[in-house]
Amino acid sequence: MAKRRTPGWLYFVVALIAAGCVYLAWPRHPSPNATANKGPAPVPVTVAAVTKENFPVYLTGLGTVQGFNTVTVRTRVDGQINQIAFKEGQFVKEGDLIAQVDPRPFQATLDQASAKKAQDEASLANAKLDLQRSKNLGDFATKQTVDTQTSNVAQLTAQIAADQAAIANAQTQLDYASIRAPISGVTGIRQVDVGNIVNAATQTGIVTIAQIEPIAAIFTAPEEQLPAIAAALRGGETRVAALTTDGRKVLSEGVLSLMNNQVDTTSGTIRLKATFDNKDHALWPGQSISTRLLIDTLKDATVMPDDAVQHGADGLYVYVVAAGNKADVRKIKVGPSTDGKTLIESGLKVGDQVVTRGQYRVQPGSPLAVHVANSGQPAAVKAD
Repeated sequence: MAKRRTPGWLYFVVALIAAGCVYLAWPRHPSPNATANKGPAPVPVTVAAVTKENFPVYLTGLGTVQGFNTVTVRTRVDGQINQIAFKEGQFVKEGDLIAQVDPRPFQATLDQASAKKAQDEASLANAKLDLQRSKNLGDFATKQTVDTQTSNVAQLTAQIAADQAAIANAQTQLDYASIRAPISGVTGIRQVDVGNIVNAATQTGIVTIAQIEPIAAIFTAPEEQLPAIAAALRGGETRVAALTTDGRKVLSEGVLSLMNNQVDTTSGTIRLKATFDNKDHALWPGQSISTRLLIDTLKDATVMPDDAVQHGADGLYVYVVAAGNKADVRKIKVGPSTDGKTLIESGLKVGDQVVTRGQYRVQPGSPLAVHVANSGQPAAVKAD
C-alpha cells in the first residue's frame, strides 16, 4: 500500500506558528527615551490644611475618685441589733433607718424620768399650797415657817428642771437606738449582722456610706504649673474632665474646687481637687482616672493634625504639598497637642497643605497623588 505524502503547505503553516511563538516569548525592553519621559509614579497621600482656630491648652494628670463625704456609721448606744434596714450597695437618703438597737431599756429609762418629773410636780404643787397657807396666816405664822416653805418651793422647781433634763437625755438615748443615715449616699459592705451586741466604744462600724452626688477627684500637677493654675482659678470657673486611664473616653466633666495650700516637697507636685455632679454615677469612689484641666484658651492659634508631625535627626518636620504637587520638607516648632491637633509655633502658615498619611514613601521632591482628609476627593493640582 503506497504511503501518503504530506502536503508542503502544511510544513509552511507549522513553521509560521513556531516563529510567532518565538517572537512573543522574546524579551523586549523599552527604549531609554520612553522610560525617561514617563518618570516616577506619584505617591498617594492624604493631606489636611493648616488652620487658625481657638486652641484649648490642657494640663493632664492622673487622679483618684473619692466620695464627696464618707461616713462610717456607728452606734452611739449599747445594745443588741434587732434589725438591719438597708441592703448592701443601696442608695440611702439622709435620715433613712440603717439599723435598730433594742429600744426597750432606753424606753424604760425615759418612762422612769417622766414619772419622776410627775412626782416632783405634785410635790411642788403641794409645797406652793403650804407656802400660800403660811402667808395667809399673817402674824400667826412665823417668819421661819414662811422661809422654809419658800425654800421648799424653789428646791422642787429646780428638781423639776433636772427631771426635764433627764427626760431629754433619755429621749436622746432612745432616738440613738434607731441608727439613721447621716448623709445621702451609697452603702458599702455590712459589717454587723442582726443579733450582735454593739456598743459605742467599738471602732468597727455597721456600714460605710459614701456620697457620690456630687463626687470628688484628687489629682496632682507639677509645681511648675502653679502660676497657670492659679491664674485659671482667678479667671473664674475652671473646667476639669475625668477620663478613663487610657485617656480615650470622657467619663464626666466638672470644675476645679481648690488647690492645696502647700506643695509636696518630696515629689514637687501640688494636689488639686475637682468636683463632679456625677448624676449618671459614671465615677465611683476609689476609681483611677486620667484628668484634663483647662488652664488657657489661645485665640486664633495656628494648628494642624498631629499625624502630620514627623521626627527626624534635626528635629521635627512635615511634608508640605508644593507647586506642581511636589513634596517639600518644612522644619517646624510645635507647642502642646490637644484632641488630635498640634499648636504650630513656627514653620507653617494658614492654608498650607500638610501630608498626614503616606509619608513613609515620600521623599523631598516626590510627585504626590493628593487626597484631602475626610473628603475622599483628590485635591486640585497646584500650578508650577
